[in-house]
Amino acid sequence: MQNFPSKNTIEKLREMYPIGTRVELVSMNDPFTKLMPGEQGTVQFVDDIGTVFVNWDCGSGLGVAYGEDVIRKI
Repeated sequence: MQNFPSKNTIEKLREMYPIGTRVELVSMNDPFTKLMPGEQGTVQFVDDIGTVFVNWDCGSGLGVAYGEDVIRKI
């Protein structure tokens, strides 16, 4: 069973990464992604399980998984 973040944590993520926020990928725990640290993109939304969906400048739309992947504001 997966541990999902609390509603409070989701709200904090939405405050931290509002729509339009520019972010940079620090790390991604996905062996199949072509995204590399340093990729930049724009936040589209945060879903109800804490995934931050990013429109990456390289064309990818892969979400950033809460507790697995790391992004930072730029």
